[in-house]
Amino acid sequence: MSEPVPSITSAPEPLAVDQARRTRSYLIQMSIRVVCIVGAVLVDGWIRWALVAAAVVLPYSAVLIANAGRDRAEHDTSPMTPAAAPELTELPDPASPEVVDEVPDAPTAPGYPGAGNSGAPGAPGAGRVIDHVDD
Repeated sequence: MSEPVPSITSAPEPLAVDQARRTRSYLIQMSIRVVCIVGAVLVDGWIRWALVAAAVVLPYSAVLIANAGRDRAEHDTSPMTPAAAPELTELPDPASPEVVDEVPDAPTAPGYPGAGNSGAPGAPGAGRVIDHVDD
């Protein structure tokens, strides 16, 4: 199965654009706080206390929103399930030995025992006999 091709629309926005957006959001919220403070001085009653409460809470929320920048990467946290090992359908017959025709990584340089063998059946060193079964 092939990997999905990344799309240009899934690329993150540039750092300068991200910082400008976060700065603009912070300045808007701080401007609203200044309006709340001025309004709390000018009005009377329960509205004054609502504006004071807003002026107290806005700096905290403004900092949280401004700092919630480029950490929006989604990571796959799903558990990984290992593939199942293949099962044996039947056991090999221990009476008949298995013959392997080629020896892996056999040296072919002159001077080594078995070097220059053609690999034909019956040639010295052409194969090996495996006559046991692992438990």
